Amino acid sequence: MTPDLRQLRYFVAVAEESSYTRAAERLVISQQALSQQMTLLERMLGVQLLDRDTRGTRLTAVGELFLPEARAVLARADEALEVVARAARGEVGRLRLAFLATTTNPVLPPVVRTVRRELPDLRLTTEETTIAPLVEGLREQRYDVAFTRPPLVDGLESRTLTSEPVCAVLPEGHPLADRSELKLAELADAHWVLTPRSSWEPWHRAFDDSFHAAGFTPDVVHRDASVQGLLGLVAAGVGVTRLARSASSLRRTGVVFVPLAGERVSTEMVWLPGTESPALRALLKVVTELAATTDLTESG
Repeated sequence: MTPDLRQLRYFVAVAEESSYTRAAERLVISQQALSQQMTLLERMLGVQLLDRDTRGTRLTAVGELFLPEARAVLARADEALEVVARAARGEVGRLRLAFLATTTNPVLPPVVRTVRRELPDLRLTTEETTIAPLVEGLREQRYDVAFTRPPLVDGLESRTLTSEPVCAVLPEGHPLADRSELKLAELADAHWVLTPRSSWEPWHRAFDDSFHAAGFTPDVVHRDASVQGLLGLVAAGVGVTRLARSASSLRRTGVVFVPLAGERVSTEMVWLPGTESPALRALLKVVTELAATTDLTESG
């Protein structure tokens, strides 16, 4: 038979107190029960650990050797229990985060910085990706949580972190570049550069609705899947586009961001229902509190 943790704790208490009476008081058990457990422990091990006489209780030579080993086992058990407790609170573990390209600059630094401070033993991996692989990665559980833009699709849980203006992105020197705000209809005659419709159909349906409400169909002269590519095309004078204001952090020269009247877009924290591990719940709480006190539309 192998001694259990309770017996090891009893033995350590007797050794440290050098008295069955004081050890029993410390352990809040009867002296008789303590004596029985120590006798059983010695019988299991086949050795005498304690000498008990009129002068008190002392460790035998074998007991002296056994004491640090018993303490080490108990300490390791306590550490294991603490790890389990911390895991249950979401303080340890590993999470995989995905960021849509337009959310990476403003959102990734403050999120990672805050999680590292509040949950230092929670390991994070991060990846920047486009919208379709992001959604597929959530569904296939390659990512635990993602930071992206709506509209998305059914079957995902989401939480809005922040909202910001949608802007017309114009080349420097454009006749409307000095305006503080534009109506989308004022760009009806412009050439446009947009992402491919195949990149994410829900976005393009929303674009179609806003262009239709403005009374025109855009003249799309070029498509590029990346935000950086769109900004480069605008800077080159190929056309105009529309992006969240925070995308201005991706290019500082050659383009001008002018808010579009009445148009806003949110940043969403998204995850797959039913995958809420303690670590994910802890991260959701920390990031939600961060969003309530920090402007996540500013470059991190």
